[in-house]
Amino acid sequence: MIQASGWKEFPPRLPEQPIFYPVTNEAYAAQIAGTWNVKDSGVGYVTRFSVGREYLAKYRQEKVGGAIHTEYWIPAEDLPEFNRNIVGTIDVVSEFR
Repeated sequence: MIQASGWKEFPPRLPEQPIFYPVTNEAYAAQIAGTWNVKDSGVGYVTRFSVGREYLAKYRQEKVGGAIHTEYWIPAEDLPEFNRNIVGTIDVVSEFR
């Protein structure tokens, strides 16, 4: 779905996914992709993208575990605006199987 958007936006959340959790670093993203995503769906991807600072400042960075486990909690209803504030494209930097 990201590719279908021209690598410009994340797809809408599913009903059971009320929050979009963009993580703040590649190490944490790799843990999620390589562990949870592979177990749940057979493949996991790490993406890299930039979001305008002014927009992102509306949200607090949450620490949810160890030092690398930081992420933003974006309500699903805010995802279209989040997508409009992506600067450039969403790039896949790693794939796990």
